[in-house]
Amino acid sequence: MSRRLEKGKLVIATHNAGKLKEIRELIEPFGFEVTSAGELGLPEPDEDGTTFEHNARLKAIAAMEATGLPALSDDSGLCVDALDGDPGVYTADWAELPDGTRDFAMAMRNVEEKLQAKGANTPDQRTGSFNATLCLAWPDGHCEFYKGVAQGHLVWPPRGDIGFGYDPVFVPEGHERTFGEMTSQEKHGWKPGQPDALSHRARAFQIFAREALGVE
Repeated sequence: MSRRLEKGKLVIATHNAGKLKEIRELIEPFGFEVTSAGELGLPEPDEDGTTFEHNARLKAIAAMEATGLPALSDDSGLCVDALDGDPGVYTADWAELPDGTRDFAMAMRNVEEKLQAKGANTPDQRTGSFNATLCLAWPDGHCEFYKGVAQGHLVWPPRGDIGFGYDPVFVPEGHERTFGEMTSQEKHGWKPGQPDALSHRARAFQIFAREALGVE
């Protein structure tokens, strides 16, 4: 049985403003006092893992050890079938510039160029998924994971400027708009007692809410 998390202070182990906004919106109804690693000025740990689970654990443990509080992290990425699952765990790295900042317009162009080189021009040749792994680390070092996947396909040119990262080129299965054209509320698609979530992060959070918070 999964360990339950008691209400109180919680650190979101991220420096990514887009992720923080979405996770805050998801956890807001549950009464936690939330801060983030970025807001606390904590250093970013080296994400040298080769899996989402490894990197999620690194971030959660680093924030927990620095604060003594429970910490919730997210490691997520875009896996493109025609590119053998790339960029995958290196999704953010594909956007990194020499000065350490990130250019996701460049990263999306890079993905598109690689798809074109493969001759992937139709939706069935451009399938992929967004994957999210949440890790919750308790102050005693215990960790649990919650995983969500959103299947879909990639489009070009990018559409929409509401989301972040690769959202403007990803159309979730069963929809015609990209994540970049959807509000965060549409992407979440879930609140307690309502239908299943749409986005990978919200699907992972739905499992977290059920297993760690006891909310259906």
